[in-house]
Amino acid sequence: MGDQKIEIKDRIENIRKEFFSKFGGQKSLRFFKAPGRVNLIGEHTDYNGGFVLPAGINRSVIVCAGLNNKNSLRLYSLNFDIKVECPLNRIEYRTEDGWANYPKGVAKMLLEQGYKLKGMDIIFEGDIPIGSGLASSAALEVVSCFVLMKLSEIEMEKDKIPVLCQSAENRFIGMKCGIMDQFVITMCQKDCALFIDCQNLQYEHILINNPDYVFIISVSKVKRELINSIYNTRRTECEEGVKILKKFLKDIEYLRHVSDEQFSYHQDKLPEIVQKRCAHVIYENERVLRAREFLKKGMFKEFGILMNESHYSLKNLYEVSCSELDTLVEVAQSIKGVLGSRMTGAGFGGCIITLIERTKVREFIETQTDKYYKRFRIKPDFYECQLADGVKEVFQ
Repeated sequence: MGDQKIEIKDRIENIRKEFFSKFGGQKSLRFFKAPGRVNLIGEHTDYNGGFVLPAGINRSVIVCAGLNNKNSLRLYSLNFDIKVECPLNRIEYRTEDGWANYPKGVAKMLLEQGYKLKGMDIIFEGDIPIGSGLASSAALEVVSCFVLMKLSEIEMEKDKIPVLCQSAENRFIGMKCGIMDQFVITMCQKDCALFIDCQNLQYEHILINNPDYVFIISVSKVKRELINSIYNTRRTECEEGVKILKKFLKDIEYLRHVSDEQFSYHQDKLPEIVQKRCAHVIYENERVLRAREFLKKGMFKEFGILMNESHYSLKNLYEVSCSELDTLVEVAQSIKGVLGSRMTGAGFGGCIITLIERTKVREFIETQTDKYYKRFRIKPDFYECQLADGVKEVFQ
């Protein structure tokens, strides 16, 4: 299923060898790991102060790091074969630094908050498919923050990490993302989904341990171009909706504060496009609340129905899907044993997630591969979701 996964210990040994090659000998190296994430339901609700239900997955960014006795960060990625050196007293966004802007941004946020950082050498390696909607950039941010804290001996409560990483992405990278990705990558637990209230960051781990069902990720391999500008546009449209609705509902701060009944009564006050965006967010929040209870009770069929409804809303109201994602979802929903299927992530490419009976997985993969290839001449990749722990140090 998908490419052959390399064991964590083998990945670490490979990174250790690369570290010596790029930076020379080090007496004390430390290793860290952060998972990717998949969102089970609750899309584009996080930056609207709403509810989400993601989970960490068994795809990760692994880091090898050591102090360098210099006042600089020396960064290298095995995935991009790019080495970047950045003085700690002069951290600036540089387009040519590409992926390295993420750890640089996190370092800048730590310094701005008054923390003292030590110079260090860091090598990154990941097996999260880049641009697939599985939060490879957020994993890079979170693991960078964790590494910088640990090697610089900074004491910070764990739930502050995602807030700082979100700030780095909003202010340094320029992507107005919500906090879901950074939060779940920091706080998730093995075999659990994570319900998050994105307004107050209260959360709840929900055990998922029914062996009869499995979540499968289908990767469309569609490159998500212009996603940053479209994402920011959607956020602006939602903010416009709140601004208008505040004239009639004085106490609201986010769309999550607007009930179904209130929206039905006042929606005609909104421009058509804004109305559609707000409708998705408000009804998606309700779906997440119901989905949480269904998972707690093991009601997987009911959960699957909500997944289908979510995709319809993302396609027709929020308009962040694409023909490739829609095809994967439509094929999935036509297969016996599939309980529900939806796009996951920001959209315009990336992947879908499907809840399916375990005995039907082979048929599912063969059917999706055949029909998707016939239409787009692309063979999708497939990953079975094994729900993973959040960011942590890996001890050797």
